[in-house]
Amino acid sequence: MYNIDRIINKGINKGAFPGAVFLVSTGDDLKYYNAYGYSEIFSKKKVKSDTVFDLASLTKPLATTLAVMLLIKQQKLLLNTNIKDLLPCFNNTDKAYLTVRNLLCHNSGLFDYKPYYKILSNISFEKRNQTLKNLLVETPLAYFTGTKTVYSDLGFMILRMVVEKVSKKRFDLFVVDEIYKPLGIKDLFFIDIKKKINRDFAATEICPWRNKMLSGAVHDDNAYAIGGVDGHAGLFGTAFAVYSLLVVLLKLYHREKSITLFTPDLVRKFFKKQADSERALGFDIPSLKKSSCGHFFSKETIGHLGFTGTSFWVDLNRRIIIVFLTNRVHPFRGNNKLKRFRPVLHDAVMKNLLVE
Repeated sequence: MYNIDRIINKGINKGAFPGAVFLVSTGDDLKYYNAYGYSEIFSKKKVKSDTVFDLASLTKPLATTLAVMLLIKQQKLLLNTNIKDLLPCFNNTDKAYLTVRNLLCHNSGLFDYKPYYKILSNISFEKRNQTLKNLLVETPLAYFTGTKTVYSDLGFMILRMVVEKVSKKRFDLFVVDEIYKPLGIKDLFFIDIKKKINRDFAATEICPWRNKMLSGAVHDDNAYAIGGVDGHAGLFGTAFAVYSLLVVLLKLYHREKSITLFTPDLVRKFFKKQADSERALGFDIPSLKKSSCGHFFSKETIGHLGFTGTSFWVDLNRRIIIVFLTNRVHPFRGNNKLKRFRPVLHDAVMKNLLVE
């Protein structure tokens, strides 16, 4: 299909990523679904269509955002609720009047990232979650709330705490038990670092501070430090599982599916670009210049990227879904060639789909 094999194999040969699974659908038609390259370069283990990838920041839209949506649907949470009213520890701080909406659309004023793991890894495991909460409380805002969009891991760490406080359930259990299982999606899950799961994983980085190659353990340092589960990272899954979840959301968007978890109006609200942000609620949208989705996705598009080399894009009105999972950080995270490769691949596919 459309020279996809040639383009992706060229990306592998040029070192953009060791391996990948690529999936394309239009409407209800799964047009392309194939695996390429190596899931682990040292043993030459090949990627299979059901290889499990560390989805990294795809956790934000596909787990945390959906958890917030569900709590809103259950009338347990509101977008404009202040964080201090949900997590009293933020009272009397510069973050007290941040709203759930601010955190979702990345205009909160929070820093993009802080290497909290350097502190957390030096204290007992039992104290890490509370210490992380204390660090988030103590970290000052980087800019005035609502004045610009700065993509922030910290905001989704706080949202994980919000979900746990409101649902009275551990974050990963709430997401899996209350969202994925009712939808029949089996291959999206979190990995508690205390447990070992026997699956075919795509390896990620040779981690300099953990002194090992990561496979089946979350790549994100901060998420790993608190046990493998957080709101900004920690989700693992297959390309088909990501696609299956996106199909449900797309059908809800078009009012073609009736489920009790979410309503079409709520899905449409979350997929809409926010007036004071460059993003939708929990989801990314194509940037005006040099978007990773290329040049041919429409303005009515949502998607997201993950640091490990994962991505999805959904053209809502054209009903096109593209899921592209790679392990570009294997064996080292300094490889940034995927940034240039993604739009080339997306453009090649979209040109042909639009001609059809």
